[in-house]
Amino acid sequence: MTVAKIKNMEDFAAVSGISRPTLSKYFNDPNSVRATTKLRIEAALKQHDYRPNVYAINQNRRQTRTIGLVVPNLTDPFFAGIARTLEGLILKAGFTPVLLSSHDGPDQELDNLESLRAIKPAGVLLAPLGRASDLAGVAAFAQDCPTVLFDSNLDGIGEAFFGSDNRQSVGLIVDYLCRSGEPPVFFEMKTPINPNAYKRRSAYIAAMEQLGHDPQLVQVEGDGWGFEEIGFRGGSKALTDRQFKTNTVLCSNDRLAIGLLSAAFEKGLRVGRGAGSALRIAGHDDHPFSKFTCPSLTTISQDYDSISTRSVETVLALIEQGERAQSREAALFSGTLVLRGSA
Repeated sequence: MTVAKIKNMEDFAAVSGISRPTLSKYFNDPNSVRATTKLRIEAALKQHDYRPNVYAINQNRRQTRTIGLVVPNLTDPFFAGIARTLEGLILKAGFTPVLLSSHDGPDQELDNLESLRAIKPAGVLLAPLGRASDLAGVAAFAQDCPTVLFDSNLDGIGEAFFGSDNRQSVGLIVDYLCRSGEPPVFFEMKTPINPNAYKRRSAYIAAMEQLGHDPQLVQVEGDGWGFEEIGFRGGSKALTDRQFKTNTVLCSNDRLAIGLLSAAFEKGLRVGRGAGSALRIAGHDDHPFSKFTCPSLTTISQDYDSISTRSVETVLALIEQGERAQSREAALFSGTLVLRGSA
């Protein structure tokens, strides 16, 4: 391996002794050069530990009209809805979306990115798994292809990130719950997989302290994305053990809240705002199922129209400019309180 870092194809041509036009031809199509030349180039790639900038190479050839779209799990109606919105915007712009699900697994997330790398997309929109993501692998892909993150942020990775302002949205619902009844306890996973959960925990603590209340956390065990089951099991135990020191519970997300609603029903507890209700339960996200729970779930609606629009506009701008962004862009969008029967 060389000591000096090879920054571009010109550097690689110099150290390998292979002409720049021949290298360009190979990187466009490895089978377009003679077999002996191909073996020589591949040996040099291994020797000098060089990986070409696929994005730069793509700019020198006919641009693809494909935009990759990767979400954590398409079986979740929440992400399915977001994906439909993004697909529509991509199609309207004259590009073809390629939609892939990571099925809640970091290996599948990387496999998805490698599959996209093979078809040389013009850009990629990625909702990463978050804490479970292979950060080095995702970062390496984002260096080769213009990538815009949405929903969950991975610090420093990708050209931009667009998501929800958890501090604003959690503060909004905490303020409402404190004004309308007993201050809420925060119901969450002890080791959540999604980085948004940590931001919401911090936002809850800050909002409670600002209002002069002591924050109370009820943290339940559980791994992965099966939030309803985790909420049900953890909520059943919390109710049995009387861990809720108030009659108001704010859940980290709507899916945990759906599980807790089921647990309360099995315990014979009435949930709601009316007289005779034993418990108030609220969530966050305005999951597509939240309006159909019994009672319907009070929650925060994220501004996914704005997030989706800004994400697509940004990746299209990167494609049109044909060069990487000078600095990473990030923007957060405010949520809206949705009042329903549960709190």
